[in-house]
Amino acid sequence: MKKSTNHIFLFVFLFLGISVFSQDKKKFTNIDGVLAKINPNSKIDFWVLVYNNYGKNKEIKVSGTKQDYLPQFAGFNLRPGEESFYYIVSSVGGKIIYITDIRELKEFIGKIDNVEEAAISAVLDGYLIDEHFVDVAANYYEDKNNYYLDLGKVTSKECPYQKSHFTLTVNKATGVVSNVKENGTYIEVYTKNCKNNPRLLKIEKKEEPKDDPKKQPVKKRK
Repeated sequence: MKKSTNHIFLFVFLFLGISVFSQDKKKFTNIDGVLAKINPNSKIDFWVLVYNNYGKNKEIKVSGTKQDYLPQFAGFNLRPGEESFYYIVSSVGGKIIYITDIRELKEFIGKIDNVEEAAISAVLDGYLIDEHFVDVAANYYEDKNNYYLDLGKVTSKECPYQKSHFTLTVNKATGVVSNVKENGTYIEVYTKNCKNNPRLLKIEKKEEPKDDPKKQPVKKRK
């Protein structure tokens, strides 16, 4: 009886632990919301985050008193495979500056001040905030010292196209990634052109039916 009670207690303890852990996780709902949380370290007059989707510009965030600026025709793409990009317009000492590539974005962010900037920094290093698979590759939790980011990564563009998800431990004080844990593949996409497509291999390996001697045509006597 005591052994059974211990098992029940252990199960309840594990269940509660998993429930608490899952409740602590928060989701990055979309990339727009993450970029809007940027807190530039340098003193600027204003800054505007613009999203260009198929040639149409949309202002996602305006901070400060906006001045006139020219629309840009190129920028940094945080959604692989989509015809879209972002750019930032800012003003420092009255001079308009356009931020259109990853290197410039990293300089604009500067020191990591929040979890959103930690996620952007990881994206600039090759990870992705996967808006279509938020539960596995676009969420986080934190403690006193670290952010723990669950992000995705394209690990193969060959056959099959593949995405894996990782947990990155980011130090709050320094912004340094101290640990990366791979959690496995969550997407595998095979196309008709993939020679290693399991479905095609199964068809190729399928043996042709052998001729049944009983069903062979009877030879006629001359």
